[in-house]
Amino acid sequence: MTTEQCGQDQLPIGLFDSGVGGLTVLDAMRRLMPGEDYLFLGDTARVPYGAKSQKTIVRYSLQAAAKLIGQRIKLLVIACNTATAAALPALRETWPDMPIIGVIEPGSRAACEASPSGDIAVIATESTIRSGAYAEAILRRRPEAQVRSLACPLFVPLAEEGWFDGPIAEGVVSRYLEPLFEKSPAPDCLVLGCTHYPMLAAAIRKVVGPEVHIVDSAATTAEVVKRRLADKGLAHPQAGRTGRIRFFITDDPQRFTRTGSLFLNMTITDSDVRLVDLENVPLPDAAETPTQRKSS
Repeated sequence: MTTEQCGQDQLPIGLFDSGVGGLTVLDAMRRLMPGEDYLFLGDTARVPYGAKSQKTIVRYSLQAAAKLIGQRIKLLVIACNTATAAALPALRETWPDMPIIGVIEPGSRAACEASPSGDIAVIATESTIRSGAYAEAILRRRPEAQVRSLACPLFVPLAEEGWFDGPIAEGVVSRYLEPLFEKSPAPDCLVLGCTHYPMLAAAIRKVVGPEVHIVDSAATTAEVVKRRLADKGLAHPQAGRTGRIRFFITDDPQRFTRTGSLFLNMTITDSDVRLVDLENVPLPDAAETPTQRKSS
Protein backbone atom coordinates (compact mmCIF):
# COMPACT_ATOMS: atom_id res chain seq x y z
CA MET A 1 0.00 0.00 0.00
CA THR A 2 1.35 3.43 -0.91
CA THR A 3 1.69 6.32 1.51
CA GLU A 4 -1.23 8.04 -0.21
CA GLN A 5 -3.43 4.97 0.34
CA CYS A 6 -2.52 4.64 4.01
CA GLY A 7 -5.67 5.30 6.01
CA GLN A 8 -7.94 5.34 2.95
CA ASP A 9 -9.10 1.82 3.73
CA GLN A 10 -10.91 3.20 6.77
CA LEU A 11 -12.83 5.84 4.81
CA PRO A 12 -16.54 5.27 4.00
CA ILE A 13 -17.99 4.12 0.70
CA GLY A 14 -20.18 6.82 -0.87
CA LEU A 15 -23.42 6.12 -2.74
CA PHE A 16 -25.95 8.44 -4.31
CA ASP A 17 -29.38 8.08 -5.86
CA SER A 18 -32.17 10.36 -7.04
CA GLY A 19 -34.23 9.31 -4.03
CA VAL A 20 -34.53 6.27 -1.80
CA GLY A 21 -34.25 3.53 -4.44
CA GLY A 22 -30.47 3.33 -4.10
CA LEU A 23 -31.03 2.01 -0.59
CA THR A 24 -31.55 -1.40 -2.24
CA VAL A 25 -27.90 -1.21 -3.35
CA LEU A 26 -26.81 -0.02 0.10
CA ASP A 27 -28.72 -2.91 1.68
CA ALA A 28 -26.94 -5.47 -0.53
CA MET A 29 -23.57 -3.89 0.21
CA ARG A 30 -23.98 -3.75 3.98
CA ARG A 31 -25.05 -7.41 4.01
CA LEU A 32 -22.03 -8.44 1.95
CA MET A 33 -19.60 -6.02 3.64
CA PRO A 34 -20.99 -5.30 7.13
CA GLY A 35 -17.67 -3.95 8.39
CA GLU A 36 -17.55 -1.03 5.95
CA ASP A 37 -18.80 2.48 6.70
CA TYR A 38 -21.28 4.02 4.25
CA LEU A 39 -22.40 7.52 3.34
CA PHE A 40 -25.61 7.57 1.31
CA LEU A 41 -26.95 10.66 -0.45
CA GLY A 42 -30.56 10.71 -1.61
CA ASP A 43 -31.52 13.68 -3.80
CA THR A 44 -35.10 13.54 -2.59
CA ALA A 45 -35.78 17.18 -3.49
CA ARG A 46 -35.30 16.46 -7.20
CA VAL A 47 -36.57 12.90 -7.56
CA PRO A 48 -37.26 11.41 -10.08
CA TYR A 49 -34.29 11.82 -12.41
CA GLY A 50 -35.80 9.52 -15.02
CA ALA A 51 -38.04 12.10 -16.71
CA LYS A 52 -35.35 14.80 -16.94
CA SER A 53 -32.93 15.65 -19.75
CA GLN A 54 -29.44 14.14 -19.91
CA LYS A 55 -27.87 17.57 -19.31
CA THR A 56 -29.87 18.01 -16.11
CA ILE A 57 -29.15 14.48 -14.89
CA VAL A 58 -25.41 14.98 -15.46
CA ARG A 59 -25.46 18.24 -13.49
CA TYR A 60 -27.39 16.67 -10.61
CA SER A 61 -25.03 13.68 -10.58
CA LEU A 62 -21.93 15.87 -10.55
CA GLN A 63 -23.33 17.85 -7.64
CA ALA A 64 -24.14 14.70 -5.67
CA ALA A 65 -20.73 13.18 -6.38
CA ALA A 66 -18.93 16.41 -5.44
CA LYS A 67 -20.76 16.49 -2.12
CA LEU A 68 -19.79 12.91 -1.26
CA ILE A 69 -16.20 13.19 -2.47
CA GLY A 70 -15.84 16.37 -0.43
CA GLN A 71 -16.64 14.30 2.67
CA ARG A 72 -13.67 11.98 1.93
CA ILE A 73 -14.76 8.61 0.62
CA LYS A 74 -12.69 5.76 -0.81
CA LEU A 75 -15.07 4.62 -3.56
CA LEU A 76 -18.20 6.04 -5.19
CA VAL A 77 -21.22 3.99 -6.23
CA ILE A 78 -23.82 5.49 -8.57
CA ALA A 79 -26.76 3.68 -6.99
CA CYS A 80 -29.11 4.91 -9.73
CA ASN A 81 -29.53 3.42 -13.20
CA THR A 82 -30.62 6.74 -14.72
CA ALA A 83 -27.56 8.56 -13.38
CA THR A 84 -25.29 5.69 -14.41
CA ALA A 85 -26.59 5.78 -17.99
CA ALA A 86 -26.35 9.56 -18.30
CA ALA A 87 -23.42 10.60 -16.15
CA LEU A 88 -20.89 7.79 -15.56
CA PRO A 89 -18.40 9.00 -18.22
CA ALA A 90 -18.57 12.61 -16.97
CA LEU A 91 -18.03 11.51 -13.36
CA ARG A 92 -15.03 9.33 -14.23
CA GLU A 93 -13.49 12.10 -16.31
CA THR A 94 -14.00 14.67 -13.57
CA TRP A 95 -12.55 12.46 -10.81
CA PRO A 96 -10.15 10.08 -12.60
CA ASP A 97 -8.46 8.98 -9.36
CA MET A 98 -11.69 7.99 -7.61
CA PRO A 99 -12.95 4.42 -8.17
CA ILE A 100 -16.50 4.92 -9.51
CA ILE A 101 -18.92 2.03 -10.08
CA GLY A 102 -22.33 2.18 -11.75
CA VAL A 103 -25.13 -0.37 -11.62
CA ILE A 104 -25.74 -1.06 -15.33
CA GLU A 105 -22.72 -3.22 -16.17
CA PRO A 106 -23.20 -5.60 -13.20
CA GLY A 107 -26.92 -5.93 -13.95
CA SER A 108 -26.34 -6.56 -17.65
CA ARG A 109 -23.77 -9.23 -16.95
CA ALA A 110 -26.12 -10.96 -14.52
CA ALA A 111 -28.94 -10.91 -17.10
CA CYS A 112 -26.73 -12.47 -19.77
CA GLU A 113 -25.78 -15.24 -17.38
CA ALA A 114 -29.33 -15.83 -16.14
CA SER A 115 -31.23 -15.97 -19.45
CA PRO A 116 -31.26 -19.42 -21.12
CA SER A 117 -32.68 -18.12 -24.42
CA GLY A 118 -31.28 -14.59 -24.56
CA ASP A 119 -34.80 -13.15 -24.64
CA ILE A 120 -34.36 -10.42 -22.03
CA ALA A 121 -36.75 -7.69 -20.91
CA VAL A 122 -35.46 -4.50 -19.32
CA ILE A 123 -37.75 -2.20 -17.35
CA ALA A 124 -36.44 1.18 -16.22
CA THR A 125 -37.11 4.91 -16.19
CA GLU A 126 -37.75 6.80 -19.41
CA SER A 127 -34.26 8.28 -19.43
CA THR A 128 -32.52 4.93 -18.93
CA ILE A 129 -34.58 3.25 -21.66
CA ARG A 130 -33.99 6.19 -24.00
CA SER A 131 -30.23 5.93 -23.47
CA GLY A 132 -30.13 2.33 -24.67
CA ALA A 133 -27.42 1.63 -22.09
CA TYR A 134 -28.79 -1.75 -21.00
CA ALA A 135 -29.40 -2.98 -24.52
CA GLU A 136 -25.88 -1.94 -25.54
CA ALA A 137 -24.29 -3.64 -22.52
CA ILE A 138 -26.30 -6.86 -22.99
CA LEU A 139 -25.68 -7.10 -26.73
CA ARG A 140 -21.97 -6.51 -26.21
CA ARG A 141 -21.89 -9.74 -24.18
CA ARG A 142 -24.55 -11.69 -26.08
CA PRO A 143 -24.89 -10.36 -29.65
CA GLU A 144 -27.65 -12.86 -30.39
CA ALA A 145 -29.84 -11.66 -27.51
CA GLN A 146 -33.26 -10.09 -28.01
CA VAL A 147 -33.68 -7.13 -25.69
CA ARG A 148 -37.16 -5.74 -25.04
CA SER A 149 -37.08 -2.40 -23.25
CA LEU A 150 -39.99 -0.81 -21.42
CA ALA A 151 -40.23 2.42 -19.42
CA CYS A 152 -42.28 2.14 -16.23
CA PRO A 153 -42.24 5.70 -14.84
CA LEU A 154 -44.94 5.18 -12.18
CA PHE A 155 -42.87 2.55 -10.35
CA VAL A 156 -40.59 5.20 -8.79
CA PRO A 157 -43.32 7.26 -7.07
CA LEU A 158 -44.92 4.03 -5.83
CA ALA A 159 -41.65 3.00 -4.20
CA GLU A 160 -41.02 6.49 -2.83
CA GLU A 161 -44.46 6.38 -1.18
CA GLY A 162 -43.74 2.98 0.33
CA TRP A 163 -46.57 1.34 -1.64
CA PHE A 164 -44.68 -1.87 -2.35
CA ASP A 165 -47.63 -4.23 -2.62
CA GLY A 166 -51.41 -4.32 -2.43
CA PRO A 167 -54.04 -3.53 -5.08
CA ILE A 168 -52.60 -0.18 -6.19
CA ALA A 169 -49.07 -1.47 -6.74
CA GLU A 170 -50.29 -4.68 -8.33
CA GLY A 171 -52.63 -2.80 -10.64
CA VAL A 172 -49.92 -0.45 -11.89
CA VAL A 173 -47.44 -3.31 -12.36
CA SER A 174 -50.02 -5.34 -14.28
CA ARG A 175 -50.83 -2.42 -16.57
CA TYR A 176 -47.18 -2.08 -17.59
CA LEU A 177 -46.01 -5.69 -17.69
CA GLU A 178 -48.94 -7.85 -18.76
CA PRO A 179 -48.66 -6.85 -22.46
CA LEU A 180 -44.99 -7.86 -22.37
CA PHE A 181 -45.45 -11.23 -20.68
CA GLU A 182 -48.92 -12.45 -21.65
CA LYS A 183 -47.92 -13.38 -25.20
CA SER A 184 -45.76 -16.36 -26.15
CA PRO A 185 -42.84 -16.51 -26.34
CA ALA A 186 -42.36 -14.22 -23.36
CA PRO A 187 -38.95 -13.08 -22.10
CA ASP A 188 -37.32 -15.57 -19.73
CA CYS A 189 -35.36 -12.87 -17.90
CA LEU A 190 -36.45 -9.50 -16.51
CA VAL A 191 -33.93 -6.84 -15.53
CA LEU A 192 -35.09 -4.39 -12.88
CA GLY A 193 -33.25 -1.45 -14.42
CA CYS A 194 -34.01 1.02 -11.65
CA THR A 195 -32.89 0.70 -8.05
CA HIS A 196 -36.42 1.57 -6.87
CA TYR A 197 -37.97 -1.40 -8.64
CA PRO A 198 -36.78 -4.23 -6.34
CA MET A 199 -39.13 -2.90 -3.68
CA LEU A 200 -41.98 -3.88 -6.02
CA ALA A 201 -40.54 -7.36 -6.61
CA ALA A 202 -43.47 -9.21 -5.02
CA ALA A 203 -46.01 -7.43 -7.23
CA ILE A 204 -43.77 -7.91 -10.28
CA ARG A 205 -43.40 -11.64 -9.57
CA LYS A 206 -47.20 -12.05 -9.48
CA VAL A 207 -47.45 -10.65 -13.00
CA VAL A 208 -44.47 -12.32 -14.71
CA GLY A 209 -44.90 -15.74 -13.08
CA PRO A 210 -42.49 -18.07 -11.30
CA GLU A 211 -40.38 -19.14 -14.30
CA VAL A 212 -38.96 -15.74 -15.25
CA HIS A 213 -35.50 -14.91 -13.92
CA ILE A 214 -35.67 -11.51 -12.19
CA VAL A 215 -32.33 -9.71 -12.10
CA ASP A 216 -31.73 -7.10 -9.43
CA SER A 217 -28.44 -5.31 -10.06
CA ALA A 218 -28.00 -4.44 -6.36
CA ALA A 219 -26.47 -7.79 -5.38
CA THR A 220 -24.17 -7.96 -8.39
CA THR A 221 -23.08 -4.36 -7.85
CA ALA A 222 -22.20 -5.17 -4.25
CA GLU A 223 -20.01 -8.05 -5.43
CA VAL A 224 -18.22 -5.75 -7.89
CA VAL A 225 -17.57 -3.23 -5.13
CA LYS A 226 -16.15 -5.90 -2.83
CA ARG A 227 -13.76 -7.10 -5.55
CA ARG A 228 -12.69 -3.55 -6.40
CA LEU A 229 -11.90 -2.77 -2.75
CA ALA A 230 -9.85 -5.96 -2.48
CA ASP A 231 -7.98 -5.26 -5.72
CA LYS A 232 -7.03 -1.76 -4.56
CA GLY A 233 -6.22 -2.73 -0.99
CA LEU A 234 -9.07 -0.57 0.30
CA ALA A 235 -11.19 -3.08 2.24
CA HIS A 236 -11.60 -2.07 5.87
CA PRO A 237 -8.80 -3.72 7.86
CA GLN A 238 -10.70 -4.30 11.10
CA ALA A 239 -12.36 -7.72 11.12
CA GLY A 240 -15.64 -8.31 12.93
CA ARG A 241 -16.67 -4.67 13.20
CA THR A 242 -20.11 -3.30 12.37
CA GLY A 243 -19.85 -0.29 10.10
CA ARG A 244 -21.65 3.01 10.47
CA ILE A 245 -24.21 4.30 7.98
CA ARG A 246 -24.89 8.02 7.55
CA PHE A 247 -27.42 9.69 5.27
CA PHE A 248 -27.49 13.00 3.39
CA ILE A 249 -30.94 14.03 2.16
CA THR A 250 -31.97 17.07 0.12
CA ASP A 251 -35.60 17.24 1.31
CA ASP A 252 -37.99 15.96 4.00
CA PRO A 253 -35.73 13.95 6.37
CA GLN A 254 -38.73 12.68 8.34
CA ARG A 255 -40.25 11.06 5.29
CA PHE A 256 -36.90 9.57 4.34
CA THR A 257 -36.46 8.16 7.85
CA ARG A 258 -39.82 6.44 7.60
CA THR A 259 -39.47 5.06 4.06
CA GLY A 260 -35.75 4.33 4.34
CA SER A 261 -36.35 2.20 7.42
CA LEU A 262 -38.69 0.05 5.31
CA PHE A 263 -36.14 -0.26 2.50
CA LEU A 264 -33.31 -1.30 4.82
CA ASN A 265 -35.37 -3.23 7.36
CA MET A 266 -33.64 -1.30 10.12
CA THR A 267 -34.38 1.73 12.24
CA ILE A 268 -33.02 5.01 10.88
CA THR A 269 -32.98 7.72 13.52
CA ASP A 270 -33.05 11.48 13.04
CA SER A 271 -29.45 11.69 14.19
CA ASP A 272 -28.38 9.50 11.25
CA VAL A 273 -29.85 11.90 8.67
CA ARG A 274 -28.54 15.30 7.62
CA LEU A 275 -30.32 17.76 5.33
CA VAL A 276 -28.02 19.18 2.63
CA ASP A 277 -28.33 21.61 -0.30
CA LEU A 278 -26.77 20.43 -3.57
CA GLU A 279 -27.62 23.46 -5.69
CA ASN A 280 -24.74 25.46 -4.21
CA VAL A 281 -22.14 22.68 -4.36
CA PRO A 282 -19.15 23.98 -6.37
CA LEU A 283 -18.09 21.75 -9.26
CA PRO A 284 -14.57 21.23 -10.63
CA ASP A 285 -13.77 23.03 -13.88
CA ALA A 286 -13.59 19.66 -15.65
CA ALA A 287 -17.23 18.92 -14.87
CA GLU A 288 -18.64 19.30 -18.35
CA THR A 289 -20.61 16.86 -20.45
CA PRO A 290 -19.10 15.60 -23.72
CA THR A 291 -21.81 17.56 -25.56
CA GLN A 292 -20.82 20.76 -23.80
CA ARG A 293 -17.14 20.26 -24.66
CA LYS A 294 -17.90 19.65 -28.33
CA SER A 295 -20.03 22.77 -28.60
CA SER A 296 -17.54 25.05 -26.86
